Amino acid sequence: MSAAISTAEAYSRCEAITRAEAANFYYGIRLLSGERRRAMSAAYAFARRIDDIGDGTLARERKLTELDEAAAQLAELERSGSAAAAPSDPVIVALADAHTRFSLPAGALGELIDGVRMDVDGVTYESFDELVLYCRRVAGAIGRVCLAIFTTRERAGRGAGAPAIGGGTVAGAGTSLDRAQIEALADDLGVALQLTNILRDVREDALNGRVYLPSEDLRSFEVGTGADMAQSAQLLLAAAAGQEEALIALVRFEAARAQQWFTHGMQLVPLLDRRSAACVAAMAGIYHRLLGRIETDPSRALRERMSLSTGEKALVALRSLAGRAT
Repeated sequence: MSAAISTAEAYSRCEAITRAEAANFYYGIRLLSGERRRAMSAAYAFARRIDDIGDGTLARERKLTELDEAAAQLAELERSGSAAAAPSDPVIVALADAHTRFSLPAGALGELIDGVRMDVDGVTYESFDELVLYCRRVAGAIGRVCLAIFTTRERAGRGAGAPAIGGGTVAGAGTSLDRAQIEALADDLGVALQLTNILRDVREDALNGRVYLPSEDLRSFEVGTGADMAQSAQLLLAAAAGQEEALIALVRFEAARAQQWFTHGMQLVPLLDRRSAACVAAMAGIYHRLLGRIETDPSRALRERMSLSTGEKALVALRSLAGRAT
């Protein structure tokens, strides 16, 4: 049996995973104070583990078994508030400490596991609403976990020692928001990021026989039937190779939809303290810039996997820390 690992070492390993794997998110995470940065790294490392199971090369049944095992570990962690079930696992040890320190929302990371199960099971999405449910599970739930780690601005008149669980107003509406409303904004921003991921990876996913675009949209733009995923993937690849105008129009249509989710979700930023706001603005800003490029040049997105350069990502992070628009 492996020896138990210290909390400090567990966090150190999670931060190493985050630096190595979080190509976009790390630019925001690094702007947080030490304690919050470590907690975010623990949450990211767990999410990375779940994503890797879903995206890996294991057989379907083995993937589902590993997801069940992760879900059982998570349930025990949330029940007991400790890493007793896996004291030598740095991700579980760090996540247990973060869960205790920041009261991470129970069930949120479990929703991520449910979303990845949908991937493993090859679930297709008839409507945009069905796709949004998937996005909420794999990304919106992570937004709610992040919100628990962030610091939100205190309500006007709240004492210095009182919990800072909300406050501020949304885009000039002049109405204070309660916790549930703020969580909904975090959830919506997660959906925006996931929709951007889907559009960035349309061609790559199709090469792997996977289609996330709603079947009703494939039919509406006449680029696929949506009745069979493998068939739709082949039709998408053929349309992408031929740069068919119908597929270009579909990508632009879906990008405009994602822009609407960004517009709403980014109303979270002014409700957060300076460092938390900078973190969100940096992470979301990188994806928002990427979405803008996809919307402007859908044909390029269908030829290659678009991304921002390291310098561009760093610039977005610096502008976010300065409180400037990304």
